[in-house]
Amino acid sequence: MASPRPVSKLIPRLVLLYFLFLAFYVMGALFVSVPEAAVSGMAGSETAVSEPGLVAPTSGLLLIALVNLMIIIPLIQTSRWGGWKLALILALSYYGAATFVVQLESWYFLSLATSTVDAQTLPGLFLMGIPPAFFFIPLAVWLLGKNASTVDTTPKPVMPLRQWLWKLITVVAAYLLLYWLAGYFIAWQNPVLRAYYGQPGPALPFFEHTINTLCNSRLFVLQILRALLYVLCMAPVIRGSKLNPWWTALLVGAYLSLPQNIALILENPLMPSATVRLTHLIETVSSNFIWGLFMVWLLHREHHSCGDLFGLRAFSS
Repeated sequence: MASPRPVSKLIPRLVLLYFLFLAFYVMGALFVSVPEAAVSGMAGSETAVSEPGLVAPTSGLLLIALVNLMIIIPLIQTSRWGGWKLALILALSYYGAATFVVQLESWYFLSLATSTVDAQTLPGLFLMGIPPAFFFIPLAVWLLGKNASTVDTTPKPVMPLRQWLWKLITVVAAYLLLYWLAGYFIAWQNPVLRAYYGQPGPALPFFEHTINTLCNSRLFVLQILRALLYVLCMAPVIRGSKLNPWWTALLVGAYLSLPQNIALILENPLMPSATVRLTHLIETVSSNFIWGLFMVWLLHREHHSCGDLFGLRAFSS
């Protein structure tokens, strides 16, 4: 068996990857131009300028890079694949989960009068994720030595189509449930957030609020689409993981919850209120992390019975 890579050779590569991620992340941010509404303040809003973030901008960028690398590097190192296959799979997965699926909500909420995202800003929000995903990740795969020779050719059992379908339906339903519960009991309890989304005043009771929202089914259709796209992004990661299911679940949970939300620690003219950003951070990180654990539990392998699914073997290798 090959000896572990000497630490003295690995550390310079990690430092280089750190600064490369920072460079590509900042490059992506240049695609986003702040609309006039975000600078001058929204009509009817008490927030005229963006409030400070949880951390200073420089410290925040350094932390964002660290968090992303702590997820991307393990995803690369623990994958069964290598070379361009790994680079393409992970780049598409990262762009989809951290940018595309997230900005679908920005597109949806453009219809709200209180939105600070206008039609000119929206394309930049989709473009900003391209440099970290499609430039940085292939470089990271190459610098970490995950070439084609590292591919694991051991056949992995394929889940029967019927089982895959009912598990997919269950995973999507779980996403809707977690999204709605976290949205109401965490986010919607913040009066500043309700006002930001054009719903000032006391929050309606849970069931009344749910029924009112169901009357506008577009939101739930959007969330079903987002859940399906998230699964599409995560399925290759789960199938390609060489880790045991518990570690895979923790990694996928972090992957689904942190890269797309960690930027909420920074000042953001597109979401000026600090309390709105913090509330969304808590809401989305908690619900997406739990959903990631649940997704891996169901999708990491075929289950032969309910006893197999819920028994002691549910998270065995």
